[in-house]
Amino acid sequence: MPIKIPDTLPARETLIQEGVAVLSDSDAIRQDIRPLQIGLLNLMPNKIRTETQIARLIGASPLQIEMTLVMVGGHTPKNTSQEHLISFYQNWDEVKHRKFDGFIITGAPIETLPFEDVTYWNELTEIFEWTRTHVHSGFFICWGAMAAAYHFHGVPKHQLGEKAFGVFRHRNLDPTSPYLSGFSDDFQIPVSRWTEVRTADIERAPDLSILMDSDFTGPCLLSDRKARSLYCFNHIEYDSTSLKEEYERDVASGKAIRPPHGYFPGDDVTLPPQNRWRSHAHLLFGNWINQVYQTVPYDVDEIGT
Repeated sequence: MPIKIPDTLPARETLIQEGVAVLSDSDAIRQDIRPLQIGLLNLMPNKIRTETQIARLIGASPLQIEMTLVMVGGHTPKNTSQEHLISFYQNWDEVKHRKFDGFIITGAPIETLPFEDVTYWNELTEIFEWTRTHVHSGFFICWGAMAAAYHFHGVPKHQLGEKAFGVFRHRNLDPTSPYLSGFSDDFQIPVSRWTEVRTADIERAPDLSILMDSDFTGPCLLSDRKARSLYCFNHIEYDSTSLKEEYERDVASGKAIRPPHGYFPGDDVTLPPQNRWRSHAHLLFGNWINQVYQTVPYDVDEIGT
């Protein structure tokens, strides 16, 4: 089944060109099934790029998905037009009465700030608490995952001396997990962050288990079994050129930055990078969607009861 998104959302044409099945409103009405309701709280500055990345992955599912774009009310994005936000996004206050089968919270480029210093931290903690009663399964990404792990489990983040930046080898620590069904024992994932969470801190949180980690960049994916939630500290959803554009932006701004590790062929920044994580990104999001579908009540109003 395809993903249902607004007809005029910029991501729509990109997804159609890539062969992702996209559903129109009229076609969706004719299908006698309940689409999975997936919310995306998009905290990234380039909202169009992030919503396209997420829609690409959840739209590959054989199930019908309806994606709702959400933003915090206490923050005005600088890199996305007001027209786009007004046309396609709702403030959390406008959707908090609803129930969602799945809810994704992205990262944000504010990871070096203490959590409590983030301007919308109070609103975000309200949203975290709301997910416990109005969302069947949460999926938290990068800074969003660190913030959620801190809020729910007291797991701190630690500043890195140098940015973890590149494509790094990771291990499958639990091949029996339904979230890692079909995963290789060894695979590559993009990383781009100035902070980390540490295994010792996670092990003190009894409800968390580590599903993926890396010798180079530490824990990557956590599962909270009781809350049916995933915490992914790295960017498995990234496009092929995301790290390239980050690198070029930092170079242009005069920052001292090394080329992303293991990303450009032969470490030659003039060559186009190769995507070595796409298949596992689809696997992870597909497995998550499947778990949501297998365990959620048919009546969406029963979520949280």
